[in-house]
Amino acid sequence: IAKYCPNGVEYKKLGELLDYEQPSKYIVESTKYEDSGIPVLTAGQTFILGYTSEQNGIFRASKDNPVIIFDDFTTSNHWVDFDFKVKSSAMKMLRPYIGSKICFKYVFYIMNSIKYSSLEHSRKWISVFANMQVPVPPLPVQEEIVNILDSFTLLEAELEAELEAELEARKKQYEHYRDKLLNFTDISQGGVRTMTLCEICVRHSGTNITAEKMKALHKDNAPVRIFAGGSTFADVEYSDIPEKDIVSIPSIIVKSRGYIGFEYYEKPFSHKNEFWSYSVVDDTVNQKYLYYYLVNKSDYFQKLARANSVKIPQLCVKNTDDLQIPIPPLEEQERIVSILDKFDALVNDISDGLPAEINARRQQYEYYRDKLLNFEPIAA
Repeated sequence: IAKYCPNGVEYKKLGELLDYEQPSKYIVESTKYEDSGIPVLTAGQTFILGYTSEQNGIFRASKDNPVIIFDDFTTSNHWVDFDFKVKSSAMKMLRPYIGSKICFKYVFYIMNSIKYSSLEHSRKWISVFANMQVPVPPLPVQEEIVNILDSFTLLEAELEAELEAELEARKKQYEHYRDKLLNFTDISQGGVRTMTLCEICVRHSGTNITAEKMKALHKDNAPVRIFAGGSTFADVEYSDIPEKDIVSIPSIIVKSRGYIGFEYYEKPFSHKNEFWSYSVVDDTVNQKYLYYYLVNKSDYFQKLARANSVKIPQLCVKNTDDLQIPIPPLEEQERIVSILDKFDALVNDISDGLPAEINARRQQYEYYRDKLLNFEPIAA
């Protein structure tokens, strides 16, 4: 497109193109969000925080009269074409000046092509972004760029939706077969014996190392992993924590607080002391089989955790120790593990590949966007 402006284009400050409004009168009164109503927005990644039934202080936007909400601290922004309220005062609402001869969506794309980062916690619109110089080609050129980038954005969204749908379908298929394989309806008929988890395993306690200490000790690729909730962990050296807190045999970690989960881990590890872990000591039980059985009971354990503690769901050791585990013959356990390992790998392969594929699509989009928005300034 730059060839249609062979002599360059005029550059203007963003603050000359866009006017701003403070969000004060649009801030929601109650953050006890509802399932429907007026959306409550943040300019950050979450975007829609929830909904409110409040009818006062609504910012009016539509497809014919859109707005850009701009996070004054992070510079994150969103294009909004519906009525809304906001969470906090840490944003600006941006619109073209009345009577401005500018394609608003073009300015939005320009803003999102700006490479800017700062660790300084300060408001950025007035002090930084409003003073940034951006290219302003003729209006027909702006509109053609918007048409192209809108098409790219739509295509990217469709491709991401297809990939997400494929992953979701595989997960459901995997869960269906896992439920079928681990549903032993003939227990009462004597076909499968049962044992409690504490009869099958030895239980390991964790380390009382603090989160701050974990952060300070973390070294990439260090040999001992400390699990600390969710997907949080630290890799440390053997000498960084007491030897008694390190488990060096394959085990199942019980993530017992917040969102309940289980992790099968074969390398040396430890975990926060509100977790615990199990290693099988009964040679009639396949440990991976036990892991899959526990994962299949995740919903059951989540309900138990909520019953134990309303504030933050929390399992107690007795909840897992006393669980009755069906123990089919070892050969059958190994058959089940073999099938579920293949399903698990299939899901994880696409799960690992999904972010890479989406990232590649985004990089492709950003490359063409930056090409379209690269204009030489008019020679002085």
